[in-house]
Amino acid sequence: MTVAEAAKKLNGTVTGVQADTSREVLGGYVSDLLSDVMTNAQEGDLWVTLQKHPNIVAVAHVRGLAGVVLINGRQPEPETVARAIEEHVPIVSTSLSAFEAVGILYGLGVRRRRNL
Repeated sequence: MTVAEAAKKLNGTVTGVQADTSREVLGGYVSDLLSDVMTNAQEGDLWVTLQKHPNIVAVAHVRGLAGVVLINGRQPEPETVARAIEEHVPIVSTSLSAFEAVGILYGLGVRRRRNL
């Protein structure tokens, strides 16, 4: 499944028109702690969070994540959008809760992968 397909299933909108939404989602990770994501998320994961500040883009870029899903109707801050465009990191905003979003993604076959 691609980031674009995941966004559609989550009834989400994608921020950052230059982001690569055709990127394949290889797994998923849910956390609101940046240090936790830095330690445990893997390249190709789709990250579900309520954080919306610019640092999420830096973490997603450094870890090579497929994209970021913002839950509960949260919208990225303007600086976050600018950085997402610059780094080609897709951000999906959905009105779903984390529980609902992860349930949908899990039902579509997205799983947490264990660190190698």
